[in-house]
Amino acid sequence: MKILVVDDREDNLFAIESLLRPVGRPVVRAHSGDEALKNVLRGGIAVVILDVVMPRMDGLEVLSYLKRLDHTRNLPVVLMTGLGRDDELAARAYNLGVSDFLVKPVDPWVVRTKVRALADLYTENQKLREQLKTLAEHRSGTPRAHLPDLLDARVARQPGGTADHARSARGID
Repeated sequence: MKILVVDDREDNLFAIESLLRPVGRPVVRAHSGDEALKNVLRGGIAVVILDVVMPRMDGLEVLSYLKRLDHTRNLPVVLMTGLGRDDELAARAYNLGVSDFLVKPVDPWVVRTKVRALADLYTENQKLREQLKTLAEHRSGTPRAHLPDLLDARVARQPGGTADHARSARGID
């Protein structure tokens, strides 16, 4: 699993990549929000380090998009800005679901520690999700998507039970 660093400035990409080298994970670069999204959607990313201010699509827009998608919702994103402390910007970022919000200049030890911990947690969570999925499929004998709605099946078997009762029990009516 890789670390994705996103910034429109080459010197910032180089600096962050150098800072993260001791973390021990491959670092991938993206020069724009669009490029970042393409990298994330290809898979294999454990953490995104994302600049806030970029042309066309800024960091908050990228973050918002990632948090809307089911398969990237849990991906840790760390926003970094050189704009200085901005509590309103930080609040917007946290409301969108950012994992952390850092103001440059950053402490290299803090960044490495956070990124390493976030990447390790994300990787472990992904493994656990796969194990749960495999266990659920193994226990049922079929993939979960193909299982019938058990509530519908139980209500339909009861005397006078119908699918309408099942929908009503779930609050669909």
